[in-house]
This record gives sequence, C-alpha cells and structure tokens, in this order.
Amino acid sequence: MATRMKLKLKTVFVLYFMVSLMGLVYALMQLGQRCDCTELVTSRDRTISRLREDLHHLQDQIKKLQTTKQTPKQPQKPSLPTIFVITPTYARLVQKAELTRLSQTFLHVPQLHWIVVEDSPQKTPLVTDLLMKSGLTYTHLHMLTAKDRKLKEGDPSWLKPRGVEQRNEGLRWLRQDREAQLGGDSQQGVVYFADDDNTYSLQLFEEMRSTQLVSVWPVGLVGGMKYERPVVEGGKVVRFHVGWRPSRPFPMDMAGFAVSLKLVLANPEACFDGEAPMGLLESSFLKGLVTMEELEPKADDCTKVLVWHTRTEKPKMKREDALQAQGLGSDPAVEV
Repeated sequence: MATRMKLKLKTVFVLYFMVSLMGLVYALMQLGQRCDCTELVTSRDRTISRLREDLHHLQDQIKKLQTTKQTPKQPQKPSLPTIFVITPTYARLVQKAELTRLSQTFLHVPQLHWIVVEDSPQKTPLVTDLLMKSGLTYTHLHMLTAKDRKLKEGDPSWLKPRGVEQRNEGLRWLRQDREAQLGGDSQQGVVYFADDDNTYSLQLFEEMRSTQLVSVWPVGLVGGMKYERPVVEGGKVVRFHVGWRPSRPFPMDMAGFAVSLKLVLANPEACFDGEAPMGLLESSFLKGLVTMEELEPKADDCTKVLVWHTRTEKPKMKREDALQAQGLGSDPAVEV
C-alpha cells in the first residue's frame, strides 16, 4: 500500500512539472507576437488547481492509513517461575569481592530474587550498599550464629556446619512472604542455596527452573574429588558417586540441589539441623521432603558439571600488619 502511494505522488509531481514546462515553452514561442494570453493562463491555473486537489486527496489518504495502522500483536511470553536464591554471608576481607562476583552472575539470570542473610547482629553498611547498587531484586536479612556454633580461629571448615541459622532465616522469610501474597502464582518458584564463594554456570539456573519437587546435578571440586554426582539409570537416581560416606540419606553438597517453592511451603517444619552430625546437614533438610526415587536429575542425567565448590584464598596481611604497627596502615575508610 505504501509503495502504491509513493507511485501516485510521483505521478502527480511529474504532471505538475510537465504542465509548467509546457506553459513556459508556449510563452517563449509567443515572444514578440501580439496575443491574448488570458485563455492560456486560465487553462494552466485550472490544471494546477486540479493537481493540487489530487495531491491534497492523496495526503489525506496517507494520514488515514497512518491513523488506522494496526501494530501486529506479539505473542505473550509465558511467565518464568522465580528462582529464590538464599545466600548466607559473613564479614571478612574477601566478602565484598565474592558478593560482587556473585551478584554480577545473577544479573544475567531472568526472574531471580536474591535473599542475602548476614551472620551479624544487624545489617552492615557494606552489604546494604552493595545490594542497593546491584540492580537485582533482593531481600536483605540478618541472623547471628550462636557462639557455641561458631568456628574458632584455626578450626577446619568441616568441624561445624556453617550458614545454618542464615539459611533457616531465609526459609522463614520466604514462607512468611509467600503466605502474605495468598495467590496461587505466589507459590510458583524454585529455592536454591548458593554460597557466596562458589562458581555458577548460567545454564545451571535454567536447568533448575523446571523443578517439580527436588532437582539434582553434579558439583565440581568437592569432597576431595574432581566432582560428586548422583548416578542416573533409566532416568532415575539410583546411587551417588561420592568419596565419603555414600550411605548417607542424601550424600550431596548444598550446591547440588534445588527445591520447589510449593514443596517448601507445604512443609513448614522443614529446615536445616545445626546439631546434625558432620556431613548430614543437607540430609537433615531433604529427608522430610523427598525420597531418592523422586529426585529429578538435571544437567544431562547428571553428567555435566555446572557449579564448582570454589573458595577464595584467604589473603595474607603480613605487610599490612607491619605497617599498622608503625601507624602507617591502609586507610580504614577505604572499603575493600
């Protein structure tokens, strides 16, 4: 339609030009002769007037077409289930670096809600400011670990479970918030426990988004092995490839599973047991939610590693300590 309009306009302008040119030639031919040009002028004016009317008519048609033009409707995309990521964190020199790295991974994941729980008696300015600038949808909480459950300086990381109170606080908030929503859509989602020092592939979050009960996958660089993983046969988890106590109910790392939000809400007592024996923290949460036969293997039947149990090396501060002793240490106002 637009092409035909352009052709009509072009025709009008060509006619207008030809009539004008013919009038000019005729006038030149009559130079030096006595004549009455009234009839010629009148005929030319009529032609010009008619062409102008045609032009105005075409312009009106173009305006009407632009007014009534319909924008083709785009098919609506189905809404994605929200991934609720619960991350315990505590103050240390590498905290900001690790939270920054994690937050910038999450920026690439659509429909993600980050629940950050500080091991602190109150919210700290460092985490508050980082979350405000992150560009993410987030909830900021705090819950202090009891003194008798804290690791002491020099204790191995496996001696006591860490992040227990913080993960449970995240679950408490999630249940309270979703109950307040009271809508069916508010129960659509997945709950994942992501430590701030791990490394995550973006593909992992798309794998877990379809979780119906509890989905599982391998975790790399954990338990003194290249990877730990559920072993899948016929689409079902039949055992676990682990190096330590494979007889545990669910011998998995915290990074190796996600839980349906509906399942979490339907089992309000399900939580992590801080008194659980070593290696049974994950089992203390999962054993009341699902059986091994009900686990949903992801990542190509648990053959691809999409998350790694990494840790940032603790910085050595010998030179900093020496300068501090001389009163020349780094400015404490500079946030690291």
